[in-house]
This record gives sequence, C-alpha cells and structure tokens, in this order.
Amino acid sequence: MLDIKYIRENLELIKQNCVNRRAKVDLDKLLNLDEQRRHILHQVEELRASRNQGSKGKPSPEEIAKMRAVGEEIKTLETDLTKVEDEYKQFLMHVPNLTHPDTPVGGEEDFKLVYQTPSEMKFDFPPKDHEELLLENDLIDFERGAKVAGAKFYFTKNNLVRLNQALINYGMDVVTKHGFTLLETPDLAKTEILTGIGFNPRGDETQVYSIENSDLCLIGTAEITVGGYHANEVLDLSDGPKKYVALSHCFRTEAGAYGRTNKGLYRVHQFTKLEMFVYCKPEDSEKQHREILDIEKEICEGLKLNYRVIDIASGDLGGPAYRKYDLEAYMTMNEGFGEITSCSNCTDYQSRRLNIKYKKENGETELVHTLNGTAMVLSRFPIAIVEQYQQADGTILVPEVLQPYCGLKKL
Repeated sequence: MLDIKYIRENLELIKQNCVNRRAKVDLDKLLNLDEQRRHILHQVEELRASRNQGSKGKPSPEEIAKMRAVGEEIKTLETDLTKVEDEYKQFLMHVPNLTHPDTPVGGEEDFKLVYQTPSEMKFDFPPKDHEELLLENDLIDFERGAKVAGAKFYFTKNNLVRLNQALINYGMDVVTKHGFTLLETPDLAKTEILTGIGFNPRGDETQVYSIENSDLCLIGTAEITVGGYHANEVLDLSDGPKKYVALSHCFRTEAGAYGRTNKGLYRVHQFTKLEMFVYCKPEDSEKQHREILDIEKEICEGLKLNYRVIDIASGDLGGPAYRKYDLEAYMTMNEGFGEITSCSNCTDYQSRRLNIKYKKENGETELVHTLNGTAMVLSRFPIAIVEQYQQADGTILVPEVLQPYCGLKKL
C-alpha cells in the first residue's frame, strides 16, 4: 500500500494515477477517515496523559471518580477508533501502487511491444492446437479430470509428465546459476499474507480458494508464500538482494475470466509453477527487474520459442505492480500470442503491508522493494512447446535443451 502521508501531500497525482490504472477508489472518503482517525487518536492520547497525571500521588475520592470517567471515555473512543481504522484500512488497501513513468497509459490492448523474435512462426501444413495434439497423442485427459475434480482440472499422461518434470528441472538450473536460492513452499497461506501481497482472499472477485472454517487459502502463486517468508523482519542486504526461486502448486478460481482465451490448458484451476522473488534495496529494484526479465528471456531462448515481450499498460497492472512485463509465446490456438510469464516490480507496496525492512549502514531501517517473475509454469509452457514443435504427421518434437532432462526426442 502507499504511505498515507504521501497520499495527503500528492492527492491530485494519486487521483490521476487511479484513473490511469482504472482503479475505483474514493480518495476523499479515505482522507476523511484518516482525519477522523487522527482526531480520535489525539483525543485518546490527551485523555491518557490526563489520567496518568492524575494518578500521581494519593488521589482524592473526587479524583478517583474523575479518572474512572476518563477511563470510560477512553474505552468509548477506542471502540470508535477500531471501527474507523477498519474502514480506513479497507480504503487504503484499495489504492494501487504508483506507476512507472515509462509505462504506457491505457487498457489491456494498449501495451508497448519491447521485443519480438525476428522470424515469424510458419507451418507448411495446417497446424493444430495443443488440446487436439495432446488428446491425439494420449498425453492428457480432461474428461476424467472433470469427472474427478470438476471442469478445468485434468490428468497429464505418459510423456507429458516427463516433459513437465524436464521443464521444471531446466528452469531450476537456469535460475539458480544466477544466484537464486531454491525453495519449495507450502500450498497454503494465511489470509493476512495474501492481503499483504495484494490478493483479495475473500469475496466474489477473489482468484483463490479459501479453506472453510480457517484463515487459510490455497495459494495462486508462490509469490504469496515467498512474499510472506520475511514478513515482519529486518533484512541484512549488505551482501546484495535476497533472491529466491520457489516451486509450488498453484490454485486459481479464475473468477471473472470468462470470455477470454479459455481453451485446453490456457486457463485451468491447478498447475505447478516455478516463481522468482527478490527482496532488494530501493535503488536496486529497476536493475533487479531487468535481471528477472533477462532470465525469463534466457529460458525462452533456450527452448527456441517464438515469443515477444510487452510492457503492460497502466490499466492492466493490478494493484501491487509499479511496472510489469509479460512474455507471450506464439500459440496456434488463437493464431497469435498468449502470456507464458510475467515479471513485476512492486517497489515497497507489498513490504509496507507485510512490514519488511532492511538495515541501512547508518543503523536506520527502510522498507525493501519486492519483485517477482515466472520462471516456469506447467500450463502455458507446454502449450507453447506442443503447438510450436508439432510436426505434419501429428507428432511433437521435444526441444533440444530438454532432451537430456527427459531422455526423449519426441512426445
């Protein structure tokens, strides 16, 4: 979240930023609640000071009665303060992050093209989509996945299982050579961690599954669990950023996703993902953002995928991201490009919510910057490989870089 003092002092800038990001936030109401909150706090502090002053020495019966009355007044004000602060925090949590000055302004289609593979994707035969290819080669079973768990669940079969394991191991090898510490995270997180990262754990618009009668949710990405890894800590960044690459299962309700590309594996309720996450000093975050993007490109280049990089427009950033890049691979399923990875610089938006700081050389503490990026995801990457490596006879080649990991040349 943003610093309320910064919002007070830069109200018109924040209002325009909300417009650019298509975020509906009543900032005037937020500032009104902030004023109420500060007024009540001031009253409580004055009454406490008065009570403390009156408690010195031996009070008279009249003074005791007066202090009791003051105590009751403090209790009433504290009850009022709790109500105001709860509403104030809800409004403050909905204010999106600031936006990088180079981010294009607009909606989903207003992205800026940063890079595209020089050669176009061409086939000398009518190409099929991944769903048809996977079914024909007995590599997936959507029908029985739906029977067991519901629509958009699936069983991977035969050599697709081996390909998936190869992709994860390849991704681990690429990322860890850049100094990232390997983690495997829980598949559950507390709602307070989800809220801190910027996910809505409850309500109609939530993208996550909540566990009934608990404060736990199934995670939609390891960004949640690794982001909470250092919650309420002061980090030592004197030797450089803390960089993690985390393996987890991911679960998403995909609420509100209807009408978008929804075929086969593109938008499913469960998948496995390898996620990069970085904690760094504020002055290092743009450099770290470029490094994450370069690693994602390195992974795609190694697989020899046809892809492009886009700079996401302001209205499509979501709440936490200051700037975000997506890598999109060519997919025959939509005769165009589809997202396979993203990488975001969230500046101090998440760390302020989760109270994650670092110690400066002068002994003072400051909020860290957090960044995240997809290294490998076992829904989108198999789509790109199956569709781009398909052959005229319906078989599917395995990218050369993956062959040592799975011992296969074809699926």
